[in-house]
Amino acid sequence: MTSLADSADLTPEDRELHRLVRPAGWENPRPQRPYSLVVIGGGPAGLVAAAGAAGLGAEVALIERGPLGGDCLHDGCVPSKAVIAAARKVAGIRDADRFGVRVASPQVDFEAVMRRMRQVRASLGPHDSADRFRALGIDVYFGQAEFSSAMTVCVDGRELRFRRAVIATGSEPIRPPIPGLAEADYLTNESLFRLTELPRRMLVLGGGPIGCEMAQAFRRLGSAVTLVESSDVILNREDKEAAAVVANSLRRDGIDLRCETRAVRVEPGSPWRVVLRQGDQPPTSVESDAILVAVGRAPRVEGLGLERAGIAYDTHRGVIVDDRLRTTHGRVYAAGDVCSNHRFTHAADAAARLVIRNAFFPGWSRASRLILPRCTYTEPELAHVGLGLAEIEARGWQASTHTQPFAEVDRAVLDGEPEGFVRVHCRRGSDRILGATIVGAQAGEAIGEWTLAIREGIGLGRVGGVVRPYPTRSEASRKLGDGYQRSRLKPWIRLLIRRWIRGGRS
Repeated sequence: MTSLADSADLTPEDRELHRLVRPAGWENPRPQRPYSLVVIGGGPAGLVAAAGAAGLGAEVALIERGPLGGDCLHDGCVPSKAVIAAARKVAGIRDADRFGVRVASPQVDFEAVMRRMRQVRASLGPHDSADRFRALGIDVYFGQAEFSSAMTVCVDGRELRFRRAVIATGSEPIRPPIPGLAEADYLTNESLFRLTELPRRMLVLGGGPIGCEMAQAFRRLGSAVTLVESSDVILNREDKEAAAVVANSLRRDGIDLRCETRAVRVEPGSPWRVVLRQGDQPPTSVESDAILVAVGRAPRVEGLGLERAGIAYDTHRGVIVDDRLRTTHGRVYAAGDVCSNHRFTHAADAAARLVIRNAFFPGWSRASRLILPRCTYTEPELAHVGLGLAEIEARGWQASTHTQPFAEVDRAVLDGEPEGFVRVHCRRGSDRILGATIVGAQAGEAIGEWTLAIREGIGLGRVGGVVRPYPTRSEASRKLGDGYQRSRLKPWIRLLIRRWIRGGRS
């Protein structure tokens, strides 16, 4: 079997990574008996499922057609956040003047930025290495998995029998049918992090999390960036006011942000010319040296032989599962991007743990009961958990909304980061928290508090009653709690309290 590390265009850092997660000369095991669990896919969901089952004493086979680690390690969370970290350092230096700190204009060595990203990525490789999982007692197979019957999977000419199986093959970038795009050698997250030279001009198609994060990062590193989004707002799943805060930040960074705009065609040349249309306006064009396509992701379901196992799927939703993450084959489960709209590493991890509980133990752990936060790592960050206002209204519920601007939180003002807010939706007439949004610095770190509150049924009043160190941004939570308590003081209650106090008690 050929390792990816044999490719001549890999850097030394990438060779080290692939030595760990797709070793050259790896010999696939020879199955001797039915496995308790066969896991198809070596990304976050598959690795967690395999390790969890092996830890319980199950006989586990793990199959991966590429390197272990999945998109998160190679093309997603890990490399993107390393690049974002570099871009934030650049922005911090450029912004230092307003704090009274005089520094020279930063010089970006893009090759060094990308080298550090690859070094950091390789340093995380041991967590997902083939040797580590073999040491856990797992049979690791490299090759394309395909169901050959209802209870067998073939890989590399070997037939693996199983008692239970998990499909965790993940997702891949959607490639829109824009005329001329295929010939333009465009980028997706799968190729973006192979760049060694900074594009002078970059066009980003898609104003979702990936598009916004990378547009801002590459702009700060020195590219002239145009961001195109077909909706009227970027981050259209999020609170509109919160998304507007991020949009304003992107514009301040110098990004040419064009909403309600779509790419009509790509014309060849050097640079590429992309024809855009905004609403009913006449077409315009943008020249770009690189085109990043970030318009969404599709589940990987092709080539798995799902029909032979009686497993229902479609190309848009992926593998069809019930609330226990069982497929239409009662002994086969699915987890992660291949069956979920929550396409995040932490969601895949949580789903894999749920699958292990349901596959091996009596009980009815349900995916619908998972409380899954999300975060977009722009600056400012935008994080959310629970229900948004539109979702609450769609359920026929009424909500009371409580908002605390960071401009009224001392630490945010002192740090020079007053933009954004914390917003909490409660069930009308109570402090039961239904959803929370944070847009501001380190929003992703702060959303955990609200995730815990929703999961454990901790009301807004109790959240606000926690004593917090001063000055911290977490004071926003205390202020929200104080605001809720004040809202409970009806005029007649205020009158009684005033009379009680003025009456005095010795």
